[in-house]
Parts: sequence; structure tokens; C-alpha cells
Amino acid sequence: MRIKLGDYNKLTVVKEVDFGMYLDGGDEGEILLPTRYVPEGCKPGDELDVFIYLDQDERPVATTLTPLAKVGDFAYLEVSWVNEYGAFLNWGLMKDLFCPFREQKKRMEKGNAYIVYVNIDEDSYRLMATAKIDKYLSQERPPYKHGDEVDLLVWQKTELGFKVIVDNKYNGLIYENQIFRPLHTGDRIKGFIDHIRQDGKIDVTIQKTGHQQALDFSEVLLNYLKENNGHCDLGDKSPSELIADRFKVSKKTYKKAIGDLYKRRLITIEENGISLTKQ
Repeated sequence: MRIKLGDYNKLTVVKEVDFGMYLDGGDEGEILLPTRYVPEGCKPGDELDVFIYLDQDERPVATTLTPLAKVGDFAYLEVSWVNEYGAFLNWGLMKDLFCPFREQKKRMEKGNAYIVYVNIDEDSYRLMATAKIDKYLSQERPPYKHGDEVDLLVWQKTELGFKVIVDNKYNGLIYENQIFRPLHTGDRIKGFIDHIRQDGKIDVTIQKTGHQQALDFSEVLLNYLKENNGHCDLGDKSPSELIADRFKVSKKTYKKAIGDLYKRRLITIEENGISLTKQ
């Protein structure tokens, strides 16, 4: 058996000692689970799901804590401290995650947070982070189709909008005109596939696209009317900025929702907005 360093492993408790439990680490030998992480009632023979990383002496050690990232993950981590070799990032474990200067795009500073990729240094077999994440994004053509729901990690602001990492694997972009609420680097949000470009990069939105989005928002708008005395002062000719500020949707989606509710004879369209149809 070979353990997965920087990842979760299911290991068997082999013996108890004063300072914790030893787990069967296969080729790595016995791995310590310190007392502070030992579940109540744990005994030899039990199987535990533990995260394996390296202690201060670079020996494998187990924990039942959940880190902010594992090997193969992109994450937004804060710098705890810096020395002459690099930066040390808080990833939720006792020992901080090292990011050497050679793996930094710009010098990291204590207290700031950065998007990094967690991997294993091939030369030293140490866990480390790198801020040079482009080379770890997949070059394969994404398998998505229009409208698929995906997980997004907001990466950085650009002139076009926000670059995002899609499903912890692909490069994506949310265009500025598709953003109707504040976004910040490090945010983890749901998104939807809009278009896959020739170069394999992905255009994503943070709202459902097309007809389904309009149908979903129709119900939101209908509930708004019911909760606001049957009236909304925003019509299909209202400024897109006011619509986006109140409902966090585009003017196009808003107009489609009005059209849907009107066809269903649930609203009337007036000069000063829309109102529920009197029953």
C-alpha cells in the first residue's frame, strides 16, 4: 500500500502510545496520529479517514482536521509569515504550506492572500504551493455543453471581466457585462457554461442562461410583486443599472420574465412599471 501525501487516506490503527495512535502507512511504515486528533473511543484495529502531510522534521503525520486544500487543488490562501526562502501559507493545519520565491509571480507579503496550486515538489518530495498556476490548468478540450452547472474559483480581475478556474481544472472567463453582483478574488461560486472557444477556454456566466433563466427569474419577480403590494416600479424600458442593482439580473432576462408573466396573464404592463393582475 502506498499513501497519498497531501490527500485523504483510509488507514488502520495499529497501536496506541502516550502521545497518540500509530497508523499502518504501508510502504511509509507507521504514521503518527497525535493525541489531539484521535477520535473519542478510537482503538487498534479501527479504520480512520485521515489527511497525511509532513511534520516539522519532514516525516509523514496524520490529522483528522480538514485542510483548505489538498494536492491537485487550486485555493486562495493567506500568508502567515515570510522568511529568506519564501512564504508560508495558512492552509488550516498545524504546519503552514511553503511557497518558495521561485514559485511566486510577485513577492508574497504577510497578511495578503493569493490563488495558488498545491502540489508535491518532485526533487524534495515536499508539499508546496505555487502561484504560477497557468501551467497546471488543463489543456484538454472541456467536455461541457451550454448551460452545464460548474464550480468556479474567482481568480483575477481583467479588462474583460474576471478570470475563473472552472471545476478545479479549466481556465474560464466571466465577462464584465455578465456580472450583476460584487465578485472578489478567492470567491467560490456556482456558474454556468455559456460558450467554449476555439482555444478551449470557457466563457461562463453566474446565472442560468437563456430560456430557463428567464423562467426561473419569472417566479422571483412574481414573488417580489406579491410581497410588494402587487407592484414594481421597474418596467421593460427601465435602465439596466436599476434592474441589475435591485434584482441582480440583466435587462434582457428582466424583459423576458415580464413577457412570460404577461403571457400567463399574471401581470399588467403600465407606464410606471408592472402590477399583478387583479383577480
